Amino acid sequence: MATSTIERPANTKQDLRMRRLGVALVAASAVCWSTAGLFVRVADLDSATLIVWSAIAACLGLGLVCAVRLGRNFLREIVGIGISGVLYVTVAAVCSISYIISLRYTTVANVMTIYAALPFLATAIAFFWLRERVSRRFVIAGAFAMGGVAITAGAAATTDDIIGLVAGFVMTASFAAQLVFAKRYPKMDILLVSAISAGVTAIIAAPFMNTDVVLTPMQLTGSALYGLIPYGLGTALALAGGRLVKSGEAGFIAMLDVVLGPVWVWLFFSEQPAVEAVIGGTMVLCAVAWYLSKEGNPASEA
Repeated sequence: MATSTIERPANTKQDLRMRRLGVALVAASAVCWSTAGLFVRVADLDSATLIVWSAIAACLGLGLVCAVRLGRNFLREIVGIGISGVLYVTVAAVCSISYIISLRYTTVANVMTIYAALPFLATAIAFFWLRERVSRRFVIAGAFAMGGVAITAGAAATTDDIIGLVAGFVMTASFAAQLVFAKRYPKMDILLVSAISAGVTAIIAAPFMNTDVVLTPMQLTGSALYGLIPYGLGTALALAGGRLVKSGEAGFIAMLDVVLGPVWVWLFFSEQPAVEAVIGGTMVLCAVAWYLSKEGNPASEA
């Protein structure tokens, strides 16, 4: 009895450390993802061409890391990803393509705020698939954040905006599924399946790219940085951190790029966000801050 009394706090502390590591990894992924709109503007390419070149960059970057890490087992691991790996690759390809389409048709502010639906979609999928419990605090914070989403969506005034918002929702739903996939299959090699999905994405988009375009150094740099930072590193960090916290919580933390994304394009390209997007983004940020303010306090999970 004495032994179990001593070990329990240690286990609790270990769990708390792992959770905080998960929060840090997902927060870092949000910073990476927030630069996506900036690099899309730098590349200034049609959607298909940007998808191909950025996906190639992500595939090569992540693939090189995997090749070095796995050594002679590299090809065998690719062949052995299994049904779960194939499903993940499919969902990830849909996410990547729809994200760039959304950024091409509407403003970064609108896309980032629609992305605020991520924790709810991740929580819904995790509830039905993993039976993860939903806390009252999560529901309250989530409802407030969704209010911000609704306000931002109300700023859509053109057909292009509507297309961009729909594509943004598809991207958000598919990324939510990726987060749950990572938890459901803890042995799945995140870097490897991410590299494969990037390669598949490039192949799917290749027939639609503009082959007459000769990329300038600036466009090539923008495409490569998009593929390596938000697409490659951002996704890997989010999935790794998402394994250490609840799927909905990972989605909440990832929403930090809702605020950071529009800031980058405002600073470098003077793309002014609509008033509705500013209000909606502020609501989202407040919801995330309030939810995480009791992070690690068991009393807050009621």
